[in-house]
Amino acid sequence: MKPVFLGKESTGGESPTLYATDRDSYVIQGWMVADLEILALIEVPDDETLVEITPKLMTHLAKDGLLGTITRFTHPIVHVKPNGNFIVQGARVTDAEALAQMDIPDHETCVEVSKASVVSLLSGGGSWN
Repeated sequence: MKPVFLGKESTGGESPTLYATDRDSYVIQGWMVADLEILALIEVPDDETLVEITPKLMTHLAKDGLLGTITRFTHPIVHVKPNGNFIVQGARVTDAEALAQMDIPDHETCVEVSKASVVSLLSGGGSWN
């Protein structure tokens, strides 16, 4: 997998980041989910995990030609917190070469989700240029 940086929402050591890949997918780097109430709501297979991100991170999809606004909250968005943050579920990123290209603090992790699943979340566009 070759991640291509699309954007970051960084504040005070927190760095949710969005990457496009050469596998018709996105890697979403976000905060690890440790909230027991959320974890009790969502069944997560062993090869997947959850990340929390701010909705603003997804505005960087435009840099990959993906237009529209996220208005549908279905997989890979599996929960929306009261503060508006998204809980995203996807394949746990284990590709050592790809991970070496990213700056991932200890309190964050990455998931990979298909472009098609992200497009399905959008209204007012949802197409690549």
